[in-house]
Amino acid sequence: MSASPADRATASQVAHRTATQDSLLLREVLQSISARSCPKTYNFHMHTYCSDGKLAPAELMEQALKLGLRGIAITDHHTLKGYRQAEAWMEDWRWHNPSNWRKRSKPGVKTLPKVWTGIEITSLLADTDVHILGYAFKPTDEAIRPYSKGAAPKGKDREASNVIRAIQSAGGIAVLAHPVRYRTNEEILIRAAFELGIDGVETYYAYDNPKVWRPSPGKTERVAALAKELDLLSSCGTDTHGKVITRRL
Repeated sequence: MSASPADRATASQVAHRTATQDSLLLREVLQSISARSCPKTYNFHMHTYCSDGKLAPAELMEQALKLGLRGIAITDHHTLKGYRQAEAWMEDWRWHNPSNWRKRSKPGVKTLPKVWTGIEITSLLADTDVHILGYAFKPTDEAIRPYSKGAAPKGKDREASNVIRAIQSAGGIAVLAHPVRYRTNEEILIRAAFELGIDGVETYYAYDNPKVWRPSPGKTERVAALAKELDLLSSCGTDTHGKVITRRL
């Protein structure tokens, strides 16, 4: 059954009330995302060895700094360990570079990217196992705890409606990851996620893992059209699992 406009309006109001300052800022960024935003300006889908990636969080941060990325999210599966290690790395970097991090607008000065909280959660949507990305939530919020224990959720916790609700209850933004990778048609999945109140979709994604990252032609346009029709936010990311953050593998 489709959610009524009143139900969706109520869900939107609740999400707005619980939104963190970080999620409001990220929402503004995602509203401006384009096919050219990733991987050298923003990257909102990266993994470390804290889940199934190969990079140490410190290595990931070093690459993000070298590239001059403006904003990122580490989205390890069902854990925040990579994000917390990146936080510790940033604190150390600021300690050793006390003047640089205060001069973000000065040309030639390396500055840290904005790092939002992130996580990737296995969920059940339209009878299909999918991944939902959570961003800019409060990492200590009780709602996130069942999803950050290092293993995929089970039972009712796995239902997409509960995953989306948990992310939003923690003040964050919920995004359907790589919607064209699943066994179910992306339109069915995106519309089902929309009915559950999801905030956005990972529009810009390199499904064929090219050597030089670029959003996949055709697939990107289909997802972008649905995002526009449904007024969903668009995200982008390399889904890095290898040793270089500008590629998936």
